[in-house]
Amino acid sequence: MDIERHASDQGWDQPIRVYALVPTADLVAREPALAEMLGVTGEVGPDELTPVEQEPLPDGMPIEEALGRMAWPDAVAGCAMVMERLVLKGSDATLEPPQGADAGAWARGQDGAEEIRMVAGVLRDGARHSALRMRSHDSADEVLNGADLVPALTSALALTFEEE
Repeated sequence: MDIERHASDQGWDQPIRVYALVPTADLVAREPALAEMLGVTGEVGPDELTPVEQEPLPDGMPIEEALGRMAWPDAVAGCAMVMERLVLKGSDATLEPPQGADAGAWARGQDGAEEIRMVAGVLRDGARHSALRMRSHDSADEVLNGADLVPALTSALALTFEEE
């Protein structure tokens, strides 16, 4: 939820962002100066994680391919991704834009079009959590969250931790 709040502070129409989730205690032990920057005072719990934003995904690379190329060092306990998408509520799977039409512009003009921000995170141990914010309900008290809101995305993120 911290990542979702951070994404909200950045506003809408942002690129996809990827975060490594690093145990805060390990991070502070390796980089003591970060403790003050992170607002860490006193003992850090063993389950506390700090999101570390990664380099942007390559321009034009399909997300599936970018995820397929990701690998994490052992120090990374999990990862998270923030992405925005346009969905058509209640749409029929056969609904397609006319030949030659700009798909994005066409979709925005359809009844039930909704912009959403998805935040999905997974840990090496299999734990998952997601958050969804709709642009039409852009309020912190209207963010949906749970373990299985975007199962395809959390499953794809979990694959980045599997050995080949």
